[in-house]
Amino acid sequence: MTATHTHRAIDAVWRIESARIIAGLTRIVRDVGLAEELAQDALVAALEQWPQSGIPDNPGAWLMATAKHRAIDNFRRNKLLERKHEELGRELKTQQETAVANFEIAQDDDIGDDLLRLVFISCHPVLSTEARVALTLRLLGGLTTEEIARAFLAPEPTVAQRIVRAKRTLAEERVPFEVPRGPDLAVRLSSVLEVIYLVFNEGYSATAGEDWMRPALCEDALRLGRILAGLVPNEPEVHGLVALMEIQASRSGARVGPSGEPILLLDQNRARWDQLLIHRGLAALQRAEELGGALGPYAMQAAIAACHARARTAAETDWGRIAALYDALAQLTPSPIVELNRAVAHAMAFGPAAGLKLIDALATGPSLKAYHLLPSVRGDFLFKLGRFAEAQAEFERAATLTRNARERELLLDRVQACAVGPL
Repeated sequence: MTATHTHRAIDAVWRIESARIIAGLTRIVRDVGLAEELAQDALVAALEQWPQSGIPDNPGAWLMATAKHRAIDNFRRNKLLERKHEELGRELKTQQETAVANFEIAQDDDIGDDLLRLVFISCHPVLSTEARVALTLRLLGGLTTEEIARAFLAPEPTVAQRIVRAKRTLAEERVPFEVPRGPDLAVRLSSVLEVIYLVFNEGYSATAGEDWMRPALCEDALRLGRILAGLVPNEPEVHGLVALMEIQASRSGARVGPSGEPILLLDQNRARWDQLLIHRGLAALQRAEELGGALGPYAMQAAIAACHARARTAAETDWGRIAALYDALAQLTPSPIVELNRAVAHAMAFGPAAGLKLIDALATGPSLKAYHLLPSVRGDFLFKLGRFAEAQAEFERAATLTRNARERELLLDRVQACAVGPL
């Protein structure tokens, strides 16, 4: 294997393992900033050593063991926390003795999940909402600052400053690495749900890179959502979020073609949708509704997803109900993204002119100015109205704004379609 191939493999391993490593280290050192630094040190060591030695049989365990060695060295250098040094040494020895054949974060209480603890510490009330989400996407999702900035539609330097300040604040306030209990749990739950869904969305539609999807992020988000549902079984919005993710994840196998090209919802082979995930999603939605949460924002989005899941063909989709649900969602949680989706629903239910009227009102605002889906959706409406030159300009603009290579290819195909008109 060449050095280039090894580096690509290391990058793939890091995407999969980094959150678990940081979470496990945070449990040990009780400092999320230090934990990330130690994990990064281990990554650097892998980049230096693996091209010569080869990739270990258990790369995640290698990275974790290396990071723990770095932690011991750090404590030695600073002549601090002698007791911690001994604890780390004992844990490392135990890990070596068992050969860490299957690297998993240990479960030691009713939550038993360091990743979930990492979500909650990142969502602590001492941080702003923006900082909570940005930090968790960074630590849990392994996203770059640039990717997070695009997810937030915010400047990259702003997001970078939020992350640095957040880690500093957590250290200064000595925030414990634990799952909150009692009233504190309820206060922090909505932020955790927001974080989990943002992680899921980054996996479902990758902001940047060569791949249309990053399934590992979807799986991590689903896992965390399911754990949350077990932790707080009487919280309807938790079940609403789980329902939404289950149903959306059911389409994953149909969203990508043989060459990795995107396949949009209306063009997907619905026989490839995962019926088990759909069943689980509909059951979670029913649970949310039984708990009185039918009007919660995640449950409403899940109800929209359920309309697609229940339609055997694209033509059978109940777009009237979807448009009504988006109308209600826009009243409950108004945002430019909701309005954009509402415009699509109205276009499908009442014709492209209705959608264009809604989207033109959005185009005058600053919040979606650099968001590629705004010109993409507007181009689609214009194309359906036969205004091909205008549609072509919108698709060209969208192609320059997206950072995802697969999405750019799709948009450039739409540009070509505008040049020849309808078939």
